[in-house]
Amino acid sequence: MKPTEELLRKYAKLAIHTGVNIQKEQALIINAPIEGADFVHYVVEEAYSAGAENVQVQWNDEVLTKLSYENEPMRVLEDFPDWRVQKMTSHVKNGGAILQIYAPNPELLKGIDPKKPAAANKAAGQALSVYRDYMMNDRIQWSIVAIPTNGWVKKVYPDESVEKGTEKLWEQIFRITRVNHEDPIEAWNQHNETLRRAREVLNEKQYKKLIYKAPGTDLTIELPKNHIWHGGSAVAETGAVFNPNIPTEEVFTMPYREGVNGTVTSTKPLNYNGHLIENFSLTFKDGKVVDYKAEAGQDVLEQLLDTDEGSKYLGEVALVPHSSPISQSGHVFFNTLFDENASCHIALGEAYPTNLEGGAAMSQEELKQHGVNTSITHEDFMIGSAELDIDAETQDGNIEPIFRSGEWAIDLG
Repeated sequence: MKPTEELLRKYAKLAIHTGVNIQKEQALIINAPIEGADFVHYVVEEAYSAGAENVQVQWNDEVLTKLSYENEPMRVLEDFPDWRVQKMTSHVKNGGAILQIYAPNPELLKGIDPKKPAAANKAAGQALSVYRDYMMNDRIQWSIVAIPTNGWVKKVYPDESVEKGTEKLWEQIFRITRVNHEDPIEAWNQHNETLRRAREVLNEKQYKKLIYKAPGTDLTIELPKNHIWHGGSAVAETGAVFNPNIPTEEVFTMPYREGVNGTVTSTKPLNYNGHLIENFSLTFKDGKVVDYKAEAGQDVLEQLLDTDEGSKYLGEVALVPHSSPISQSGHVFFNTLFDENASCHIALGEAYPTNLEGGAAMSQEELKQHGVNTSITHEDFMIGSAELDIDAETQDGNIEPIFRSGEWAIDLG
């Protein structure tokens, strides 16, 4: 299905009104691939129509990105420029919103020393700590959507021409994001209500532990006291309701930092820094990764785990039924925004402070005292399948099944 102007405009409207929910006179920064210029024009037009001001597009070009990693010395990659920090930090401090149009090439940096992108990411993470804090604490509206690009299309549909593969990927995106509904915004209102009911059930339960069993996985995750499950829409400090991810099928919370023990095995590849990590497993003891292996990309996995001390601990645990629309597509998208919403997943690195009662107002030291992991990275990876069972331990020590064969086993109302 070729992406008609009508569908593209509906998608742009969804991104602006349901994604970031831009407010009148609010500034907006859009990060986007240069290949998606036509779609970005619709997004900018919709943002201005909604009353946005000072709409800026920050373009990225994967050809230039690869050339940079091929030619720049490490000392340049390790130096994140002050002017970029000032621009992004002042934008969020002044209440601006962020829209990320995400379409990474899963194999863009194949053959590049993984130490190079790892160094650049670490420098950016450290320099943009204030900017990240605004997003991780939902102090501003932010959202991520995806569009096809040639590199991504070639990986998902290797046996198709780029033109045909692009049409197929657009069709999947429109279906999964509900853009093909008569009224996508209303469809998302209903979907957000479904996720709200699920998180309310889990918040009332206040489980003590989650116990995962699947081929290659035997993992126990302790949850902190007064943890909060989120999912679907979020609320910014201003009261504006927004959707951080389009699509999303998850409800998620944080683990207790030192309360993760056992081994977990991935069920989908992880695209990290333009490299793929495939068929990998991690072993945890008292929260920390103490052993790991991967069939492909082990050196990249090592770089991820060595980002900082917090990258060896978990910051998120998310529940997604195997029957999700993304899973039922039968595709591996090699794109975390999509693949994480196909199955249950967990994340290495930073926890969202909003997943703890009062966490958004806590200092870094206070968060640590409450068992919240802090890091300059946050990387989701997929562990769900039709073979995954999850039990939950209640506060009084009873065991309840919450997932069986990859599906909910409790009544979500």
